[in-house]
Parts: sequence; structure tokens; C-alpha cells
Amino acid sequence: MSTNFIRIASISKKATMGIAGLFLALFLLVHLGLNLLLLRPDGGEWFRAASHFMGSNYIVKIIEIVLILSFIIHILIGVILWFQNQVARPKRYFRTNRSDTAFMSKYMIHTGVIIFMFLIIHFMNFYFVKLGIVAPPEGIDSHDFYTMAGLLFTNVYYSVIYIIALIVLGVHLNHALQSAFQTFGLHHNKYYVAIRRISMIYAVIVSMGFILIPLYFLFIF
Repeated sequence: MSTNFIRIASISKKATMGIAGLFLALFLLVHLGLNLLLLRPDGGEWFRAASHFMGSNYIVKIIEIVLILSFIIHILIGVILWFQNQVARPKRYFRTNRSDTAFMSKYMIHTGVIIFMFLIIHFMNFYFVKLGIVAPPEGIDSHDFYTMAGLLFTNVYYSVIYIIALIVLGVHLNHALQSAFQTFGLHHNKYYVAIRRISMIYAVIVSMGFILIPLYFLFIF
């Protein structure tokens, strides 16, 4: 197998993972907008209405399938590329590249695993309940996600785990966006600073936006 073929295959994997990752990043912004409705002091009226729309609209259901496929593709290709890198570089070098990008790239698999573990917990508490795979908390309707969210976020242990997971997500998202830009050939020196700032700002907005929710239920609700 030629070196050029291997290189092209690797770039194709990175491009596919980048497209899936960008779709997930955009979804996070939509999901954040929905979840921030939990902060409205209306007893969950807007949040319940939005949740009902998201759960009953057929277009949203199609997007949901695309979203799940994007998760699977992003995770699988990420694991494959990490494994290939491990095989290609079996020896650890004494002198390493100490740039921020090179440093964070070493830990993308670790932050990814933490996010994946949190997603399993998150799905069990919400998405799997909606599908009927997991039973809702006793006395709560399976579609009453406002009450379920309030019950979870007033639990200190769950909220702490949630906040830690969202901090990790922010770190992962920051580097992932920079890597995606680089994969698509936009990581030119001319735009490097702007791309770094945009990636960091986006990651902070998303992670801190989600973190506001457990803080609200713990200290204000």
C-alpha cells in the first residue's frame, strides 16, 4: 500500500470526523438554547412546549437520526485515528513539540472518553426515558423533562459531575474546532490567531451556558 494512499485515507477520515464534529458543535448551540429555557421563571411552560415540539416534529426526528450517526462516526473515527497514531509512534520521544495544539491533541482521546461516559449517564436520564428504555423517576411523567431536570440538578453530586463534564467538553471543543479548521485548510498563519479566539470563545459560551443551569437549580431555584 503506497504512502500517498495511506495519507489520503487519513485525511479523508479526519475530514469526515471534522464534518461530523462541526455538526455536533452546531447542535450543542441549539441544545443550549433549548436548555436555557429551564432558567425562565415560568414553571417550565416554555421548556415543556419546546421539548414537546422537539419530540413530535418529524423533521427534528430525522435530524435526531443524523445526530446519532454523527456521534457514532465522530467517536469511531476518533478511536481509529488515535490507535493508528499509537501504532505509528510506538516510542516516546524525550523532546516533544510543546505548542498548545500539540499538547492538547495528546489528550483529545481522554477528554473524548470522559464526554462519552457522561453522555451515557445523560442519555439514561433523559433520552432513554423518552424512548421508554429507562423508567422515569417515580411519580413523574416520562415526558415531563422539566421536573426531571429540576430533580437531577438539585442533586449536588449530579450537578458537580455535570459541571466537570462540561468543563471537559469545553476543552475538547476548543481544540476540536481548531483541528477541524486545520483539516479543511483554514489554519493559515494569517488566520491562526482569529481561529484560536473564535474556537475558544465558542467553547466557553457553550460550556459556561450549560453550567449556568445546574448553578441556577442549586442556588436560585
